[in-house]
Amino acid sequence: MSKTRVLTGITTSGTPHLGNYVGAIRPAIAASRRAEAESFYFLADYHALIKVQAPERVQRSTLEIAAAWLACGLDPQRVWFYRQSDIPEIPELTWLLTCVAGKGLLNRAHAYKAAVDKNRAEGEDDDAGVSAGLFMYPVLMAADILLFNAQRVPVGRDQVQHIEMARDIGQRFNHLYGEHFVLPEAAVEAHVATLPGLDGRKMSKSYDNTIPLFVPREQLRRLVFSIVTDSRAPGEPKPTADSAVFQLYQAFAAPEETAAFARAFADGIAWGDAKQALFERIDAELAPLRERYAALLARPAEIEAILRDGAERLRARHATPFLRRLREAVGLRDLSRVSLAAAPERARKSADAPSFKQYREADGRFYFKLVQGERVLLQSVGFASPREAGQRIAALKQGEIGAPGSDFVLGEGVGSEEVNAALAAFVADHLDGAGGT
Repeated sequence: MSKTRVLTGITTSGTPHLGNYVGAIRPAIAASRRAEAESFYFLADYHALIKVQAPERVQRSTLEIAAAWLACGLDPQRVWFYRQSDIPEIPELTWLLTCVAGKGLLNRAHAYKAAVDKNRAEGEDDDAGVSAGLFMYPVLMAADILLFNAQRVPVGRDQVQHIEMARDIGQRFNHLYGEHFVLPEAAVEAHVATLPGLDGRKMSKSYDNTIPLFVPREQLRRLVFSIVTDSRAPGEPKPTADSAVFQLYQAFAAPEETAAFARAFADGIAWGDAKQALFERIDAELAPLRERYAALLARPAEIEAILRDGAERLRARHATPFLRRLREAVGLRDLSRVSLAAAPERARKSADAPSFKQYREADGRFYFKLVQGERVLLQSVGFASPREAGQRIAALKQGEIGAPGSDFVLGEGVGSEEVNAALAAFVADHLDGAGGT
């Protein structure tokens, strides 16, 4: 049985906190133990450079995050666990993808648009303070995913666009150079918890309201007791719905423990007692992990060896041979094997050959057209997803044209016979390797 490839990246720009643990680390490690999954976990230190220019912080964060995942039970012999910067094929693939990625697509990336909107609101130039790294972030992320042909990428809803962009870029590369990439699917885990922070808002480094994952026991207690609560006195019933204390407890407790805690809230438990119960519940789960984490931090050379071993094995098994095929596909080839006599004919035939062009418009829908030279032979309507558009193209290649007006229209002055002839030529070119896909 073939396994599903699942890929998760962890940006090395800070210290892991309880929100990272509950929302990402704990469920990802549980998923990595499933027999049907081949799991890839990487430390995204190239991504960290986009927003962190403090070398010591990037290094320290990489160490802390690697130690945290290992302490929480990630088995580097069972999964692929590696550091992004140890895989030189990733930046090389980033350049290959950059050469096919549309600038218009990158203009629509949420992070870039948010930076532009902020600059406009402040009366600045659109690109003030915007690095090329921020603008190209989606291409690097696409390379992370496509290099290993990951099929599922667990993300939050705010990251779904990046997976869609990776699909768009991979599909464009496939169209130009042949079917090399599996197009990934975003796996939005609806059940993954989002924890509140010390102030009740979502726990986030941006809000400075986090509880670091492996702080010493007494510091953990002080942080838990600093969680903002309302003014209800002991004996007054307390709601659970908007209580950060209750939500944090629920994330660490069994269902029966949570039910008992909810009854205590209804009975008017004092906030001090509720926080003490929360502290004890969190510490019970984290204490043994904290001990392993401290032991790993004391042996940084061991962590370095684990990461380098993971990268070396992954390069030998996947990255290096696959990148070699991609280089061949785009024409970065051994010159001793060039066929000079065939080159002019191949170039002429390619220029005249009919081909499909796929793209995404500003309305968010996906389109394709069949063109021959400068002529548009067939133009599709918009589809909700690239997969639907791809399925319709596949049907056209099989001769299932159907009636114009359903999901495509013929180009001006073009008849069905001409489209049929172009499709037949397309298939013939594809079979002998002269045309696109």
